[in-house]
Amino acid sequence: MDRIPILKLGKALLVTIQVDMHDQLATALEEDLTNMIVSTGARGVLIDISALDIVDSFIGRMLDNIAAVSRILDADTVVVGMRPAVAITLVELGLSLGGVKTALDVDRGMKLIRERLVMDDADDGDEGTSE
Repeated sequence: MDRIPILKLGKALLVTIQVDMHDQLATALEEDLTNMIVSTGARGVLIDISALDIVDSFIGRMLDNIAAVSRILDADTVVVGMRPAVAITLVELGLSLGGVKTALDVDRGMKLIRERLVMDDADDGDEGTSE
């Protein structure tokens, strides 16, 4: 079975979906990504869907599920490259993707993830101090 590659970039994971997603591939991605978050300790997940022309309800739910599982595992999910037709379809399907942050492109998406990492580093630096 085909798999979507997942790249590790520091404390973030990058997924670029370059093929039409079918249900089996989407399910495999969800499982692979969950395992990678745990094994790498990733704090952010960036999913680039700019190559997708169409998103059906299953793929929309899969993105929502990935965000929910990532959040439980303490990682933020950012979806980038969403085409206007895809956004309209998701809204028409009633999928708000509540736990998913979005950005127009990879640069802006990585900026959102870096902001999270900077906040985490600042919080780590506050441990052990008292006022």
